[in-house]
Amino acid sequence: MKAAYREHYRDALTVREVAQPVAHPDEILVRVHATTVNRTDCAVMTGKPFIMRFFTGLMKPRSPIPGTDFAGEVVAVGDKVSLFKKGQRVFGFNDQGLGSQAEYVAVSEQQAVAEIPQNVSYPQAAASLEAAHYAYNFLSKVKHTAGAQVLVNGATGGIGSAMVQFLRHAGVRVTATANTKNLALVKQLGAERVINFEIEDFTRIEDRFEFVFDAVGKSTFCKCRHLLKPKGVYISSEPGPWLQNPLLALFTPLLPGKTVKFPLPLDIKRSIKFISELLASGAFKPVIDRTYALDQIAEAYTYVASGAKTGNVVIEI
Repeated sequence: MKAAYREHYRDALTVREVAQPVAHPDEILVRVHATTVNRTDCAVMTGKPFIMRFFTGLMKPRSPIPGTDFAGEVVAVGDKVSLFKKGQRVFGFNDQGLGSQAEYVAVSEQQAVAEIPQNVSYPQAAASLEAAHYAYNFLSKVKHTAGAQVLVNGATGGIGSAMVQFLRHAGVRVTATANTKNLALVKQLGAERVINFEIEDFTRIEDRFEFVFDAVGKSTFCKCRHLLKPKGVYISSEPGPWLQNPLLALFTPLLPGKTVKFPLPLDIKRSIKFISELLASGAFKPVIDRTYALDQIAEAYTYVASGAKTGNVVIEI
């Protein structure tokens, strides 16, 4: 089969012929129709930040084939598999890597894998995993009620565009930041107010919020603290420039007033269940920026790493 390939973190990504995997007794073999290149993939690919290497391989990647998500068709099942059958459309995600940027992938049925809802295409299914999982993980750690006021910084990325839609579904009033070309898009996704970060500093607005979600990790609790209501919560998708957010999440809850949360995104199965329900109902539709062929995957990585993407970048296979 064809697969994206690199043996060391420093190696350039190429596409080559490799042996097709075989499903073990507890695995399903999936013909991959779509996958994405996302922020997690870039970290797995380069081993940066260094902490990723504790999960993906300290000196070199455990798998030479990158890829953390997939959407495709089950073409074979192991003897012990009971949850899936041949011909079923499935999608799945593992942020430590699946080797899914290839024509086929073998995964355990116990992994975070689910059936793709009807009327959802393979590219849409693949684009509904990594970023949407992180968005739901953040939101599920706080109690947001209908009518609450929330600020989302970075609503044009994969996480932010999913988060705005999830908040809209919950009846929350969303103020979001976006660049000039995506102001209308973010409004369409469900934001009541959109701040153009290219001409306005969102930290200087006078509004106050129950929650501030930084979906791109480019702000800090210190800069956003005054935007929070007396018991407001700040959550960022990144540890912070000084790795302060995990530490702040430990001690700010011990103090009265505003707090920081830094939830670990561990329960992928729960996220996929939630995402599947919203996909099926039409309440969530992932934003897809560009689509590449597998042979163009190095170009796709370069584009994602540039930070210029809107929503998700899909590889169709």
